[in-house]
Amino acid sequence: MKRNAFTMKLKPGFESEYKERHDKIWPELSELLSGSGIHEYSIFLDEETLTLFAFQKLEEGFDAAKIPNHPIVKKWWAFMADIMETNPDNSPVERPLKEVFFMP
Repeated sequence: MKRNAFTMKLKPGFESEYKERHDKIWPELSELLSGSGIHEYSIFLDEETLTLFAFQKLEEGFDAAKIPNHPIVKKWWAFMADIMETNPDNSPVERPLKEVFFMP
């Protein structure tokens, strides 16, 4: 499996709302993500900067291009757009991170 990490940005004042929405993540979204090859997906919050750090493991052959076009993902992005920094299509503004250390 490939490890993948990226950051996103939360809007001020929405820390608990973000957590609450993810605590109630839609089952069909979870099924889509895991069925697409995303595993061990974690998101951490830096409360000082409101930076969200996401980590996930991706199966070999994972195709990231398929996820953004799925209707469930588009619906989730619209649901989250009011509390995160987003692109014009409501997708979260993501910054990929380069792995510089790994200890198995």
